[in-house]
Amino acid sequence: MARKPFYIKINETTELKSITERDARPMFQLIDSNRLYLRQWLPWIDYTRTVEDELAYIRSVAAQYQENQSITCLIIYHGSIAGTISYHPIDWQNRKVEIGYWLGAQFQGKGLMTVACQAMVRYAFENLKLNKVEIRCATGNIRSCAIPQRMGFVEEGTIRQAEWLYDHYVDLRLYGLLKSEWMNQQRNA
Repeated sequence: MARKPFYIKINETTELKSITERDARPMFQLIDSNRLYLRQWLPWIDYTRTVEDELAYIRSVAAQYQENQSITCLIIYHGSIAGTISYHPIDWQNRKVEIGYWLGAQFQGKGLMTVACQAMVRYAFENLKLNKVEIRCATGNIRSCAIPQRMGFVEEGTIRQAEWLYDHYVDLRLYGLLKSEWMNQQRNA
């Protein structure tokens, strides 16, 4: 039995929804128009050269979603695709997940990623009953690192030379938030 599409309405301007095959062309156009910007921190940009490449990616994440292994969402802002946010494979045994995300340059500075991350953290703890959410960001990616910092994640350390980025390794900062810490934040909000 197929799982129903994932959807969260965050506010009047922003929503998260499952990525589908019909999103391949607009997703590719967003990536292609932001190629140089996104390439600074995302190692997969050079592998997304055509709409068919994006379609293959969408099919793979849709299969993972149906197998309850991950969730990949479009971030929709005023009806336009702004980027994506996803749970990288859910670690059901250890009750944790890593969140990954990106936005097109034109959508930066609007608070979109913060509200999207907040929604995904809430879903992980309340709906999936997970115990921990992690976010990894390249140490030099100040904007990306600001998201977990703003949300009260604990910086757990630096993973040295953790990711190959075209012609060099980058270190990743590991941020973690436990369900108990999140619940404390909710009580004190």
